[in-house]
Amino acid sequence: MPGSTKTMGVLTIGGLVVVTAYTVALGSNGWLWFAWVVLGLVTVGMTVSRKG
Repeated sequence: MPGSTKTMGVLTIGGLVVVTAYTVALGSNGWLWFAWVVLGLVTVGMTVSRKG
């Protein structure tokens, strides 16, 4: 896994932790979850493009 893809993976997991903590503490925010999904899709896209 190249460095930039690994970094994106770490950011995606970290983002999930932050969004989940925010949801537990202050309630759900649709925009945060949307942003996390977009980040996850970008990470998956980078991973797939590196393998192909």
